[in-house]
Amino acid sequence: MTETIIFDPLVPWPILAAAALLAAAFLALAIWRGLTGWALRALAALVLLAAIAEPALRDEVKRPLSDIVVMVIDQSASQSLSDRTSQTAEAVARIEAQVAALPNTELRKVTLGDAEEDAGTLAMTALKEALAEEPRARLAGAILITDGQIHDIANAPALPAPLNVFLTGRKSDWDRRLAVSKAPAFGIIGEELRLSLKIEDLGAVPADLAGKTAAVSISTDGEPPATYDVPVGMDLELPVILQHNGQNVIQITVAPAEGELTDRNNTAIIQINGVRDRLRVLLVSGEPYAGERTWRNLLKSDSAVDLVHFTILRPPDKEDGVPVNELSLIAFPTRELFVDKIREFDLIIFDRYRMRGILPPDYMESIRNYVTGGGAVLIAAGPDFETVDSLYYSALADVIPARPSSQVIEKGFTPKVSALGLRHPVTEGLSDYAPEGGKPGTPDKPAWGRWMRIAGLEDPQGQVVMEGPDQRPLLVLNRVKEGRVALLASDQAWLWGRGFEGGGPQLELLRRLAHWMMKEPELEEESLSASAKGQVLTITRRTMQEPAKPGEARQITITAPDGSTTPLSLPEEDPGRYSADWTAPGVGLYRLKDGDVERVVALGPASPREFEAPIADATLLAPIVKPTNGGILRIENGLPTLRQVKEGRPAFGRGWIGITPREASQTAEIRISPALPAWAFLLVAAALTILAWLIEGRGRRLAG
Repeated sequence: MTETIIFDPLVPWPILAAAALLAAAFLALAIWRGLTGWALRALAALVLLAAIAEPALRDEVKRPLSDIVVMVIDQSASQSLSDRTSQTAEAVARIEAQVAALPNTELRKVTLGDAEEDAGTLAMTALKEALAEEPRARLAGAILITDGQIHDIANAPALPAPLNVFLTGRKSDWDRRLAVSKAPAFGIIGEELRLSLKIEDLGAVPADLAGKTAAVSISTDGEPPATYDVPVGMDLELPVILQHNGQNVIQITVAPAEGELTDRNNTAIIQINGVRDRLRVLLVSGEPYAGERTWRNLLKSDSAVDLVHFTILRPPDKEDGVPVNELSLIAFPTRELFVDKIREFDLIIFDRYRMRGILPPDYMESIRNYVTGGGAVLIAAGPDFETVDSLYYSALADVIPARPSSQVIEKGFTPKVSALGLRHPVTEGLSDYAPEGGKPGTPDKPAWGRWMRIAGLEDPQGQVVMEGPDQRPLLVLNRVKEGRVALLASDQAWLWGRGFEGGGPQLELLRRLAHWMMKEPELEEESLSASAKGQVLTITRRTMQEPAKPGEARQITITAPDGSTTPLSLPEEDPGRYSADWTAPGVGLYRLKDGDVERVVALGPASPREFEAPIADATLLAPIVKPTNGGILRIENGLPTLRQVKEGRPAFGRGWIGITPREASQTAEIRISPALPAWAFLLVAAALTILAWLIEGRGRRLAG
């Protein structure tokens, strides 16, 4: 309890000061006149001034507060290596027991796990949040139990008390890791790109392993890996050539070495999106007609398309009497296009082309071989397909997916998607593309303009995804060995592009056709894909197979990085499309399988940030610990004792750490009582005044 004197004057302090000056002036006058009671009058004035100032006694009753010690326990993934878990448990138990033995001291424990989105160990953030919940005046010290691998060191708080670090791990620990310093997100298909990587040894590397090579395995899209011996500690350039569109998953693994701390950082999973530089298209046109310019304009409007247009302006059988030497025609490099460089094209389009002796049979054989070797051909057929000069009666007959019926139906009809086409990615949902100002139609009655002609087809091979009148095949798709062929049995698609009767989705249809023929993953009939958001995988299965029962779900198998398998049921969302969300138990490379269809997907980093540098090291923490007079002690050297030290003194030593007692208190009660009652002040002042008057009166009588 403490007592202090306080004042609460009846008048403002300036008025009280003026009254004191006035009293001093009267006192000076009394002294000048030689009044013998001037001292008593001065005391009376002081008593009156004190009464006006109202002095009071304030008594404060204080209650002492305990000191607080904050302990942050790092239980992130790297703390599970070796015997760090048991080291941490022993240190926590030792601190709890020693803090409990100290008088008037409390312990606050904060347990720190793995941060979200692979952010690493956020120990400084946890410490700052813990300090924000406690009064700084009560903080006697902070203790951090960790391996020293902190990833938010810039967020370290200012500490008013010592910070001591208990370092887990051992000096003999060593580890080998794979570090990828450069990996592009995109790459051109067929062109070489380079990955920069390095195999590093960290910590106390055994002498028999220092400077040796390491076995590295490289696998693409889950295929069997290729293994190489590479030097350790050198920067390496790995050449990679992407083979397909979409995500290419490259897994690089370093063989674990005996005695290394962990193999969680021996693997890198790199996802590179394969894209085509430009789509090279060869358009081969027959006789000029209204739709030829539509094809040309459509392909030239896309800046990603390199178009070579081979067209017949004057057929050789034309007899108009014009001498050949007067024709302004330039010889076209047909052999170079159709034989020497044909494999440089991604797509060849025959638009109403028929055999007229311009392209010899060996050129057609070259195109057939181009298809079977992985090329793509789209045939837009008109009346030409039903003649004796039809492409079907050339070497291309082996790859054309239907034969002509020798009939051409000349009547208006609205193209529609077939029952099979509802499941095919080229035509799925195509009926939703309505003309401008119209409404989406149904598969049976799409809101499209009509076409006026269709060529008859017989014995279609492959998949009929669109139909004309009387369910006649309109668009037939087929795979021929490594290549793909599409046959459009009408030369009237240009009517959609011209907006006839509102038009139709010509651009969308041809875009999908081209991408399907280019083997784009999102347009494969049989595909299994997955996209990740956090730990959740959205898995989609596309298939042309009809379910055994309407609405029956599709079953797939998921293989986790540790080899365990999980069955998953995918409900049908749309015809041929099955999808579901699945929460993965951890990061790594997952393999999805449904029959012969497989897909690999990487979830999170194969080597989490926690394992990038698993060797225990307090170098990052030293600049934060030193200003607080704290220290860093290895648990393997023995657990220290806890003692109290004065503020400003070193808080660690050989075998001990210290905390600073704060002696904080809390005011529990305040009592205020007047020094004297008002009547007492008045009585004292009156007594002094009367006494002064009596003394002065007696003095005057004696003098008389």
